[in-house]
Amino acid sequence: MSDTARVWTIGRLADALGAHGKNSGEELSVERIESAEPVLRVTMHDHGDLAVFVSCAGEQIVVSTLLWPVDEQPEADKFNRFLLKAQKMVPLSNFAITELDGREYYELIGELSIESSEREILIELRVLAQNALDAAADLRDAFAAA
Repeated sequence: MSDTARVWTIGRLADALGAHGKNSGEELSVERIESAEPVLRVTMHDHGDLAVFVSCAGEQIVVSTLLWPVDEQPEADKFNRFLLKAQKMVPLSNFAITELDGREYYELIGELSIESSEREILIELRVLAQNALDAAADLRDAFAAA
């Protein structure tokens, strides 16, 4: 696929990312999850097999990964405030809280234009995966030390 901008669908993303995974020595692998709105689970093998979820919504591509359960975070209210202040520590990503099976989780999210190039999408996946690993390793410790 050329690296020029195009309008992506979940099917096109699955094909492009799957081909990239095979051509890159399995940097990543892709699984399509059929639900009300189709989603891709991209396993980032170079980042500890971290699962990153990709969806297309309107004019954007959303990539996200779950971090840890909110109820396992000591002083969650204070930590949430700390996260808002620490947002600058994670470039190109945003923190959120999402509910899954009745339990709330911290989530890291990145967004791109639906017309982003394949190269830009791959960069976003790598950056989000690295930011998630950094957040898991560093943010909780930084909060405990604050």
